Formats: sequence, C-alpha cells, structure tokens
Amino acid sequence: MMLAVAQVKKEDLATKNTKSPGAETSATVNGKNIWIYYHAPSVRSRQIFGDVGALEPYGKVWRLGADYATVLHTAADLDLNGLAIPKGDYTLYADLDNGQWKLIVNKALMAGGRHIWGVGVSPDGIQEGATTNDPATELGRASLTMGKPSSPVETLKITLSDAGGAKGKLLIEWENVTASAPFTVK
Repeated sequence: MMLAVAQVKKEDLATKNTKSPGAETSATVNGKNIWIYYHAPSVRSRQIFGDVGALEPYGKVWRLGADYATVLHTAADLDLNGLAIPKGDYTLYADLDNGQWKLIVNKALMAGGRHIWGVGVSPDGIQEGATTNDPATELGRASLTMGKPSSPVETLKITLSDAGGAKGKLLIEWENVTASAPFTVK
C-alpha cells in the first residue's frame, strides 16, 4: 500500500461511471494550491444519510464520494480544524458518527498498482476500506460543523474556498446535510 508521497495524477482517478462523474474543487490560499478530486453521486430518490435503511447509515465510515477514494492534494502544510496536515496527497473519508461527522485524512493512496477504491469491494473484486479504520494509515481526524442546506442537494458537492489571508474553508453538501471545517495554510 502506497502512503502519501508524490502528487496524484487526477486523470488516473477518472472512471466511466456516468452516475457518479468525476468532480474537482480547488482553491489558492495564501499563494498555495489545494485541490480535492472526487466522484459525485446523486440522490436519485434514495435516502442517503440517517439510521438503518439509509445508503450511508450513521456510525459508518463513508468514502466521501463514489468509486475511487476522494483525494486531497495540498501544496502547503495545513491546519484543518486542529488537525495538522503536511503538504502532500491523501485520501479522505468521513466517519458519520451519528450525524456528528469527522473528516478522516488517510495516508494510503494505492492498493497494489492502482488507487484505493474506497470502502467496500472494488470492481476487480479486491476488498478494501480497512485503511479507513487503521491507525497506522490515518494521519488523523477532524471534527466537522454540521448543518442543513436551504434546499436538498441532489448531487454531492465538495467546495474549497479562500476565506482571506491564510484561511480557507472546506464545505461538503449532499442530500439534506452540510459539513464544513475551517483550514489555515501554514
């Protein structure tokens, strides 16, 4: 398993899954580029978050998108709501923890010769997802501030934004949930 070292090539993360197309958000904060590449699923009349019966039930670790694990690249050291993140590439997951989410920043990027599929079984039948609960591969976890959008969000949207100076914001929106965290470029 490859840990965060060299920059990930976004084109290697593309899939042909039209139901969860590739998406990217980026921001330049304090002169440093930060981006997240993810696959954006849609609600499509399903209950996404909640108790038993939801696609992503509370108490579960979610890959923060679909298909390959969501990737964060930062060209600078960050402080994300108290979690120190050295510059580099990481995979992101969310611990749904009964509606009080925590962002999991993981150092594992590759499984063999390809990118981590995320949680569950990849199309080539490899069981993955253990990296999300393995302290040896986790950089750490940061609490997210939970909220509700003004109207339901059909397609997962992750946004990085510049908040002025060395400060920025991460915002995750899907279905009836928003989750956010401030970050500072060091």
